[in-house]
Amino acid sequence: MGLLIILIVTEILTILVLWEHFYHHSKAKYYLSIIIHVILSLAVWITFIELDSFKGFFDSPRHVWLMMNMTGLIVAVVIPRVLLDILHFTGKLVRIKKGDHIRLLTNAGLIIMIVFLTIIGFSTFHGRFNFKTEEVTIKIKDLKTDLDGLRIVQLSDMHLPCFYNHRKLLQKVMYEVNALKPDLLLNTGDFIDFGWREFDKNDTILSKAHSRYGNFAILGNHDVGTYDPFFTEADRENNILIMINQIRASGYQVLEDEYKTLNIGKARIALIGVTTEGRHPHMIHGNVKQAMKGLDADSVDLKILLSHDPNQWAEDVTGKTDIDITLSGHTHGMQMGIITKKFRWSPSKYFYPHWNGLYSDGKQYQYVNRGLGVLAIPFRIWMPPEITIITIKKD
Repeated sequence: MGLLIILIVTEILTILVLWEHFYHHSKAKYYLSIIIHVILSLAVWITFIELDSFKGFFDSPRHVWLMMNMTGLIVAVVIPRVLLDILHFTGKLVRIKKGDHIRLLTNAGLIIMIVFLTIIGFSTFHGRFNFKTEEVTIKIKDLKTDLDGLRIVQLSDMHLPCFYNHRKLLQKVMYEVNALKPDLLLNTGDFIDFGWREFDKNDTILSKAHSRYGNFAILGNHDVGTYDPFFTEADRENNILIMINQIRASGYQVLEDEYKTLNIGKARIALIGVTTEGRHPHMIHGNVKQAMKGLDADSVDLKILLSHDPNQWAEDVTGKTDIDITLSGHTHGMQMGIITKKFRWSPSKYFYPHWNGLYSDGKQYQYVNRGLGVLAIPFRIWMPPEITIITIKKD
């Protein structure tokens, strides 16, 4: 109800602002602004009505997709309109005796609207699908010859509802993965947003990605049903079981607080995976030492941990285990920031010191992938989705 009132009020006030600002100065600008206003309003109202009248399950992929689009429209259209209305009527209040308004303030509001629409529009239709392959080399001292040059592709945070109506793009990513010819394909979780229905038969697409020695995945905190407001505890347990089956159908072996060993030539790798639950700042991490229970450290030449939340590395891995490489995701780089060849910044750094890229502590390494999909908002501002190719080399 609150959103409905805001939409109605801003609709009326914004039309009034356009009339007062343009009509007596330039009828051409007035009619053009009204046409643009109507187009944007139709997008907002159609999405709002579809979302409000939706009768299916909360975790239906279409419902999640509508929620995401509504949030995007609020950011791109509604919030700038509110700012425009505030600036315009503040200027009008100041000049109430003259019966006029401060045109500079209204122009500032219009500029803000244009900037918001341009940035959000570009980041929605291009930025979130501007998949980038990050190439990383990790050097390990005394690495066995059979592991020298091992190629690992990491995917993370797919959030499959964001590919609703974009399945061909998701399929294209899987083919890009295959073109990289990975020895291992490792996925660090968050396949969905709320619940298992969002998988929506995407297993048929994800299963197209292959690697030489196998695909492995873990569950992220979204995968375990943390955020569905209607799930009971039994629903969450059922959600986990279905998610594991869906991920397996996608071609992955799921590591549930456990390890698997692989023989590559005369070398042996241990892949360790822990499940992540909870929500920031109260994350619940799987027990790394428990997941490694029974693993003979002397018989393994390389240990790789899949841990969804990058903050777990400092808490449970460095200085506490002999794990060589930890792969994480979770942050998305907050889907906004700055990435250049020489400089990277995102507001996510204030919540996750390791938010994207390669980090090291002595002989231990962590790579944080910024995710393939989007969550909550349908855009990425200068924070492209990522496919990571990690090459292990002998130091």
